[in-house]
Amino acid sequence: MYKAGENERCRLSREAYLHSSKFGTQVGDRFAIAVAYGAAGCLTQVRPSEGDKITADGQTRIFSLSLLSTRRQRRRSSGAESLHKNHRSAKESLQRPRSSAPWTMEVVNKYVSLKHHVDGHPSESDFELASTPLQPAPGSGEVIVKNLFLSIDPYQLNRMKRYSSSHTAIIAASKIEPGQARRIDAYGVGKVVASGRAELEAGDVVAGLLGWEQYTVVRPGTVLMKVDAKDLPLSYYASVLGEYSLHLHQIKEHKKDGPNLLTTATGPSGLTAFAGFYDVCKPKKGEKVFVSAASGSVGSLVGQYAKLSGCYVVGCAGSKQKVDLLKGKLGFDDAFDYKEEADLKSALRRYFPEGIDIYFDNVGAAMLEAAVANMNSFGRVAVCGAISEYTNAGKRAAPDLMDVIYKRITLRGFLALDYLHLHEQFSAATSDHLRHGRMISLEDVSVGIESVPTAFVGLFRGDNVGKMLVRVGELEGAEL
Repeated sequence: MYKAGENERCRLSREAYLHSSKFGTQVGDRFAIAVAYGAAGCLTQVRPSEGDKITADGQTRIFSLSLLSTRRQRRRSSGAESLHKNHRSAKESLQRPRSSAPWTMEVVNKYVSLKHHVDGHPSESDFELASTPLQPAPGSGEVIVKNLFLSIDPYQLNRMKRYSSSHTAIIAASKIEPGQARRIDAYGVGKVVASGRAELEAGDVVAGLLGWEQYTVVRPGTVLMKVDAKDLPLSYYASVLGEYSLHLHQIKEHKKDGPNLLTTATGPSGLTAFAGFYDVCKPKKGEKVFVSAASGSVGSLVGQYAKLSGCYVVGCAGSKQKVDLLKGKLGFDDAFDYKEEADLKSALRRYFPEGIDIYFDNVGAAMLEAAVANMNSFGRVAVCGAISEYTNAGKRAAPDLMDVIYKRITLRGFLALDYLHLHEQFSAATSDHLRHGRMISLEDVSVGIESVPTAFVGLFRGDNVGKMLVRVGELEGAEL
């Protein structure tokens, strides 16, 4: 059993967590549950070991429930052995390139590719691990990034389908074609190992559009933001605090107006939760808020924003352990396991006898129907996701439009890229909440590029608690 302590290193598998409901730490305590990366003095690191291999297929999984205090990172004395050794090859160590030097490393890049389109539930067999020599083009202005953390997101499944309306809506959700030559892009954090750009040097830590691979060759036109993770875990910049990566695409469309220059953005969960709750839902103190998929990457943040705003918050999740987490750690006023409810409309009527003012929807289908049936007049619904509909084309929400009309309910779909102007406000507020222990970031971290398919498939089995990440590599000489 893990208990919070002064800078102690703990090893507790995710499996142990999921079978335990006795966590007794208070908000503001320094602790970590099998933390992959953390701020020293607040969170501690562990290296994967046999005890960490907790999934049925032997994949190493690390679950971290991160509470940050205001204490700064402790300084390690010079010459002290690093908690994490760098796993670069000897050849890479000897030939580490500078930004002005030509690429001389001989690196075989492992990556995950899509074998065929996925129109139902995804499985590990839909993907394959391949490798190829890394061959950047000299003088092209490309940047070689060694990937450290990758964000694993459910919207990618729509990109893998033969057809989805999202394919033509925005470039960020464009179709992924099968084949080893096709890389699957994803938001992430990495380290520059060679740069053809004047503004980036080898050794810089950056965030942006990377890929399901160990190294990414970043083309000109893709924005990489430098990351300065002084007092927060580096993984946060691939999850809750990540900046959005702008990618310019020159697309020739068969229209009279000729080529269009489209700017699209991809990024992590924090801004989605912040913008969706504060701008779409426009909460007022004392309002009743319902959050579906509340233990997920977005829902867990929305619930905490709602509590900070003085709202009454109820969340739903898919297990007793997750429900206990919502009430015990995240501060939800109440929560329930939707799998235990035969009638969702009756369940919501029980938890909201005075009705729902705000519903933050992450699942769609029957849950959306039940929420609309229990909404108050002038209620607001932020339609963020529909994960229960992603794997079943015949399963679509059908809310009662009479409720929508006569209660004057607002249902609004949104994308975080519409709210890039709020990023500075979001980042400042959320970083402060994290530093002072007013918010918790949930991260579910798998280890190694080989674990990407299992991590992705796990999103649709409900395996994850919080933000699903894959730690692909390690950063030399730093605590992540």
